Amino acid sequence: MGVKFRAFSVFILWWLMAGCSIEQNTITSNIFHNMTARFNGYFYAKEGAREVEKLILQSLDDDHNKILLLYPRWDTVLAKTYKKNTEEIIKMASISIQRHPNSRWVDDDYLMVGLARLYACDWQNAILTFKYVNTKSHDIHLRHTALLNLARTFTEMKDYDRAEETFRFLDKEKLNRSNQKKLYLEKANYYQIREDYNNMVQNLSQADSLLTRQDRKGRIYFILGQVYQKLGFNAEAYNFYKKCLATNPDYEIDFYARLNMAQVTELTNKRNVATVRKQFLKMLKDSKNIDFKDKIHFEFGEFEKKQNNLKEAVQEYKLAAHSGKSKRIKGMAYLRIGQVNFDSLKRYKPAKSYYDSAVASLPPDFENLAAIKKRQEVLGEFVKYTDIITVNDSLLYYASLDTAKIRQRLDSIWAKNKKEVVASKKKRRRKNTDDTGGGGSTFNTVAASSTGDSNSNGWYFSSSDLVATGQNEFQRVWGSIPLEDNWRRSGRSTVASDAVAVAQQPQDKTPDENANSKKKEEVKVDPVKVLIAQLPKTEAQRNEALAKIEDAYYHLGDLYYFNLNEKDNASESYEKLVARFPASERMAEVLYKLYLIHKEKNDGLADGYAARLQKEFPTSTFARVLINPDYIKETTALAEKQKLMYKEAYRFYQDNNLKPAMDGVTEALAAGESSFTPQLDLLKVLIVARTEDVARYQYELSEFIKKYPKDPLKKYAEQLVTASKDFVVKMEKAKGIRFIADAKAPHLFVVVYSSSERITSPVVDALEKFNAAEFGKLKLTTSNVGMDDKTLTLCSELPDKETALRYYYKFLGQLLKAKPFSNYKFYNFVVSKDNFQILYRNKALDEYLTFFDKNYQK
Repeated sequence: MGVKFRAFSVFILWWLMAGCSIEQNTITSNIFHNMTARFNGYFYAKEGAREVEKLILQSLDDDHNKILLLYPRWDTVLAKTYKKNTEEIIKMASISIQRHPNSRWVDDDYLMVGLARLYACDWQNAILTFKYVNTKSHDIHLRHTALLNLARTFTEMKDYDRAEETFRFLDKEKLNRSNQKKLYLEKANYYQIREDYNNMVQNLSQADSLLTRQDRKGRIYFILGQVYQKLGFNAEAYNFYKKCLATNPDYEIDFYARLNMAQVTELTNKRNVATVRKQFLKMLKDSKNIDFKDKIHFEFGEFEKKQNNLKEAVQEYKLAAHSGKSKRIKGMAYLRIGQVNFDSLKRYKPAKSYYDSAVASLPPDFENLAAIKKRQEVLGEFVKYTDIITVNDSLLYYASLDTAKIRQRLDSIWAKNKKEVVASKKKRRRKNTDDTGGGGSTFNTVAASSTGDSNSNGWYFSSSDLVATGQNEFQRVWGSIPLEDNWRRSGRSTVASDAVAVAQQPQDKTPDENANSKKKEEVKVDPVKVLIAQLPKTEAQRNEALAKIEDAYYHLGDLYYFNLNEKDNASESYEKLVARFPASERMAEVLYKLYLIHKEKNDGLADGYAARLQKEFPTSTFARVLINPDYIKETTALAEKQKLMYKEAYRFYQDNNLKPAMDGVTEALAAGESSFTPQLDLLKVLIVARTEDVARYQYELSEFIKKYPKDPLKKYAEQLVTASKDFVVKMEKAKGIRFIADAKAPHLFVVVYSSSERITSPVVDALEKFNAAEFGKLKLTTSNVGMDDKTLTLCSELPDKETALRYYYKFLGQLLKAKPFSNYKFYNFVVSKDNFQILYRNKALDEYLTFFDKNYQK
């Protein structure tokens, strides 16, 4: 019996060992390999994948102020943290494939390899693996799972076209419940990445009935609520937040779901409003929410802002800024206070301060941070221009009152302010009494009396505004530093030494001088007299104040329009300018901007502004652009063409060839009007100066100034008018000075230049070289004489007028374009010896130049 049992045992063992062979295809072999593959390699690979998924989920850094991510975002940095895990998954799955190649779990093992590569961000190998499973596996559901993971890989790679192609294929397939749910979630994730929230919420809603608790239903419902809230469907958002709470989610999700429910609650009557307020107060009292107080106060502020209770909203925002450690919420709170002051209260100074604090606190990835910084930068300009409007309007108003009414008005304002201060003081004392059970008031009184401050409004720390101001000032000076001992000594040596240096500075004034200055400070100044001294009393002063107001409205409109892209506010500023200053020089430009704003808004007002612009300013550039949008482009091309024509005409003008010069200008002007037209018109006037009398020349200049009052050339034209008038005066003076035309008399060649240039030596050197080279036989000599602030270099002597002119024109051809003559302003002429005596004796340079032009020039 014992021998038989041993023999049977050996047979059974042999039979089992034979079944372990990978070449066998028997029932025993299949059972062995399937069981071993599933519960060894595949089991450990799947467990490893679950561990990696947990690590990836832990990497989620949720910001509940934004729509939560449905899936975490993968990256190579994160993948390095679980590299060993993914390698282990591939190792276990590979061992299973190698040792049990005929088992039913080979395709599942390959799927595990693909997942490990996906987790490791090895996109290309993951794609190859999932495609292999899709083509080789006989299990249709496994192929669908591989395709779903393939779509996820394409999504993470941002290869959106192939991801959509995969989704379209799967939409046509009949999927099992698990894969159908996964398809909806993968598509929702894809649309979230593409920021297509309509399709995202549609797919999540379809997945709702397929979700299990393992899918973190509470989180998905919360995301659905957030998306619906973003899209403006508050009722749907409310329902999903409610469903989220029913799943008993994590505490943070629970907390934010309740907060968001308060935001989307339909408030149909005052009772509902009171109910929501009670919910906020209840959350504030709950000790579990102590770490979320800043968020609660912020959302409470948002709620009050929606009810248009701006004062209460600002108070809640201030509490939010100082109730927690989140810099994001602090920055958002400051931002909201700044927005309330800017948009609703039109208080630009405090708005500027709060925007500064917001920008300092908000994280770099905050939504629209660039636009917030832009508004912060221009707020300084807003303060400047709004102050100009306020101050000058006030001064103009008080200027219309007599002294008695001014005094009465100021007394009324001071009395009102004093009454408000007293009321505020009483209110704070009552609050302190309530907060401390009666003890606070006594403490505050002692504190106030000990400081000797008769105007104290209570204890410093009872005022949240004062505390907030102090904290902001502390952070401005010392920065954000941890709460620690000897904090002043931590990296603050520079500040400390500066403070000591200031404290140790010697006093400039003696005690007597300090006493005298103190007495001067105690001299009472009548504020009414101070105000009256600043009032615009004369017409010129009133016009100056109005001009400042007009300019401020114009720049405010531009700040809104161009810097902040806020069309409504820009339109409001421009319309105030149009209403208050109908004769403004900027009217055409402002009407055109209003036309553009209302055309974009499509509110039916654009046509009215266009009609007014064309009627009142038909020749303005803005009216022409309105008719022909390509006007600027066309006139630019025309201006370039006219510049070439101007260059040719000016060359003729320089050569004193005036007829072709005038023809060229006339042709250029006939080509059309452009930005270059003023230059052409001025050249035409200069040609008139040489062809017509002085009266006609002055008339043309005056017409040019009238035609182009804002052109830069106006100043030069005015200088020409002044010069022509001086010329007439000198002509009248020259009538008493008579020069004699004598062609046979000996002549001198004269160069005149400013003595301040200090160029006598180079001028003499150049002339002597020229004389030796061109007129050596005449043995000319050079000399210098002074006349007022000018130096005259003389070449003598030339035997007659003919020789003198030959010398003059050779000089013009050879030396005038060479140094030093090309770098400075010179007068060059020839003069008979007798006429030079008259010129020098009477200092009649201008008069002789006129005589020279008439008697010597060609």
